[in-house]
Amino acid sequence: MNFETYPFEKLNLLLKDIQPNPEYTPLSLTIGEPQFETPAFIREALCASAAKLNKYPKTAGEERLREGMLTYLEARFGLTLSNDQIIPTFGTREVLFNFPQFLLHDVESPVMLFPNPFYQIYEGAAKAARAEVIYLNLTEENGFEPVIDEEALSRAHLVILNSPNNPTASVMDMESLKRWAALALKHDFVLLNDECYADLYLNEPLPSLLNAAIEAGNHDFKNILVINSVSKRSSAPGLRSGFIAGDADILREYMVYRTYVGCASPLPLQDAAAAAWADQEHVETFREKYRRNFEVAKEVLGVDTPEATFYIWFKVEDEIDFTCRLYRDYNLKVIPGSYLGREGQGKGYVRLALVYEAEQTREALERIAALCGELGIRN
Repeated sequence: MNFETYPFEKLNLLLKDIQPNPEYTPLSLTIGEPQFETPAFIREALCASAAKLNKYPKTAGEERLREGMLTYLEARFGLTLSNDQIIPTFGTREVLFNFPQFLLHDVESPVMLFPNPFYQIYEGAAKAARAEVIYLNLTEENGFEPVIDEEALSRAHLVILNSPNNPTASVMDMESLKRWAALALKHDFVLLNDECYADLYLNEPLPSLLNAAIEAGNHDFKNILVINSVSKRSSAPGLRSGFIAGDADILREYMVYRTYVGCASPLPLQDAAAAAWADQEHVETFREKYRRNFEVAKEVLGVDTPEATFYIWFKVEDEIDFTCRLYRDYNLKVIPGSYLGREGQGKGYVRLALVYEAEQTREALERIAALCGELGIRN
């Protein structure tokens, strides 16, 4: 299989011969990894369960973990799901890669649709599943929201949405999600929303695609699935705890497949993740940190605050030149938007991940503002 080089590897190759300005402390806004301390109660739950390392975990997940996830779905979205409508997973990256292979294995000429630019696992999954890809291009003109093309959807077998979106920080509202949920039934494709940033809203809580399915009259979630993770919401990416939820008929067969994959989460991680999922209060601490970072970004760069995520999709003239000069002159790394897209999407943008405390975030953004001043860039 001919996989594309991962964006961070491309960035390393781009910058490898550039000597960064030693007058500045190295900083990086490249990776979407929260740099805040994982809450104490989660770490304590992990330590308290260390003795369970002598046991094999169940692929289906322990009851406590499932209860924590179901508690989360009810408390956060008002959703009451049954055990056959959810599967705990080892984060969400592995699901995004192996679920399309499971779903499309017996399809003669599979077709996948997903946003462009995108999280690169979507593309890797399509390659592994030998699927034709139709891009849902996210542009400034369409508000960085996937445009419905019913001719393309009539050919689709799997459509992946990503709202709130990485890298553009765009958000689809309830009405948009309802339209997509209705189309999944009309054209009989599986619709999966990657909701890993759903809890990083800045103002009002955002709906899940599962809420939209119910609003559209699809109470059994036929053809509808979502994935989510504690990585962003709990500043705990090392727990590798996620889930896939929705259509019980699809998940029943996927559960059988997963027994062969061998990606069950260790029991201490499951206990810590159960505590993280069940508690909603600690997440507000992180939302407040991101609110503060976006206030700093508005002040320093003049950018509008998004509805969710911790990303800024920052417009520049030449994203490659901007990235190189920013590293050379200011010892700061960012990701060129073209590394996150195909067919020209992402050109003219860089992605900024505001994952540090406000003081460090301000320092990084002031370096960007200085370079923008030199280049005459205004956002």
